[in-house]
Amino acid sequence: MKKILFLMLLAPLLGGMELVWAKDFYVKNPAIDVERYRYFIELNDNDAQIKGRAMIRIHALSALREFELDLGQRDESGKGMEVSSVRMAGQTLVAQQNGDKLKIQLAETLVANTWFEIEVTYQGEPKSGLFISNNKFGERVFFADNWPDHGHQWLPSIDHPSDKAAVEFIITAPMQYAVVANGLKIEESSLDGNRKLTHWREDVPIPVKVMVIGVARFAMQESARLNDISVTSWVFPQNRQEGFNDYQVAVKALDYFQKNVGPYPYKKLANVQSKTRFGGLENANTIFYFENSVTGKGEQEALIAHEIAHQWFGNSTTENDWHHVWLSEGFATYFANLYIEHTFGREAFVKQLLANREKVLRYHQKVMRPIIDTSIQDPKFVLTPNTYEKAAWMLHMLRHQLGDQVFWQGIRAYYAKFSGKNVLSADFQTVMEQVSGKDLSTFFQQWLYQAGYPSLHVQWKYDAPTKTLKLHVEQMQTQARFDFPLDIAVQTRDGKMELHTVRVNNKLHDFSIPLQGETKAISLDPLVKLLFEAKIENR
Repeated sequence: MKKILFLMLLAPLLGGMELVWAKDFYVKNPAIDVERYRYFIELNDNDAQIKGRAMIRIHALSALREFELDLGQRDESGKGMEVSSVRMAGQTLVAQQNGDKLKIQLAETLVANTWFEIEVTYQGEPKSGLFISNNKFGERVFFADNWPDHGHQWLPSIDHPSDKAAVEFIITAPMQYAVVANGLKIEESSLDGNRKLTHWREDVPIPVKVMVIGVARFAMQESARLNDISVTSWVFPQNRQEGFNDYQVAVKALDYFQKNVGPYPYKKLANVQSKTRFGGLENANTIFYFENSVTGKGEQEALIAHEIAHQWFGNSTTENDWHHVWLSEGFATYFANLYIEHTFGREAFVKQLLANREKVLRYHQKVMRPIIDTSIQDPKFVLTPNTYEKAAWMLHMLRHQLGDQVFWQGIRAYYAKFSGKNVLSADFQTVMEQVSGKDLSTFFQQWLYQAGYPSLHVQWKYDAPTKTLKLHVEQMQTQARFDFPLDIAVQTRDGKMELHTVRVNNKLHDFSIPLQGETKAISLDPLVKLLFEAKIENR
């Protein structure tokens, strides 16, 4: 969960909304597909400089003579990466850095469907992406923080979620540090000069945004092995006991999502106390949590569930464009809520839903934008209560529209079909329509591509001669109308409670509901199934 100061991000988002199919702002190169990165990174205790060498295996999908990688260039501040050479099969290639791009010319044109490997040698002080600092105990630490597109500030790469690749990190660092990274550790060797080499390898393709290393003095414990998946905790030694206790709940969350969504996509799950800028960062199988998440009181179970849910949604099934990031954040938010419901019961689940709803309402008082917001041109602005809480509510309403059995059947089918792949919102919609046999176009259009939510003015009175409850329902929001079922709980004078459902799809509606007893009061959405706000009057 990338908790950010949303108020700082509001200004760039103000303005009219654009209800069109989303097109990402990143210029993709359809001619290449990176298949594997091997990063050799040297760290030291003298300064913030790193030395890097990247071996990058690329598939040329069509004829190719030149291409670009993302890599932050050294600027006037002295920070950034400077490339010393680019080589292929022992031959030096012509390469030019310009801003955040590294343009590479091949020695000859490659024909379509050719595989090749280049070697990029570089060094410099990262502007971002890899943060070298002290932890709360005053000890030097190195933590990657690539989200959303900071990976290229220290790693030559295609820094966009649409290009997923296997990754290896071969880290050379002073002897006192332990290293954790994506995948499995396949080597740890002592070197001359009081240094140590640590090699981690992840063979499942992942986006650069969730590639990671953490280098610090760590205490490490294996919490459990679940279906042959090693679940470990990595915490600062001063927090050893508290951290092992707090991160132990990861085993329960992993078990819940495996049983309800599908097989875990990786071979290990490491939970790491870190210096991340966020509350948590869902790096593939190597999750980072903020350093004060460790208290010994088990206070971050919901956060841990959120980040573990990301391993399925965001890391394995990955949004193909930044505008569809709700497929990552909205899913992780709602599935963490579902874990809370499973673990702590309905009351805790409803409490979380109501808090999420209130956050959406407050946000929309200042910013009126749809979940899929095509006006955003910088990925750091895609994180809002729209992509977290409103998207979670969208999934909650879909669950109630389809019913639990069909909803879960659809979720499992969606994950089975797109595990390890890139997706767009239309892919999810298609699967849910196929599984349910229903046309969900109106539902998806109004909740994803339309801003806001129903804002209702409901007037009611009991008509004694006809024994009916008269309802006048008006949609007050200024944007397009919503189509939704509205549950109404009716309390009669004799103490009975009745639940009725009406369909609201126009600006104005009048309903008559037969009742045997005189109405004392009504309430809307008693089972907490709808994202809305309302004013109720007895006329």
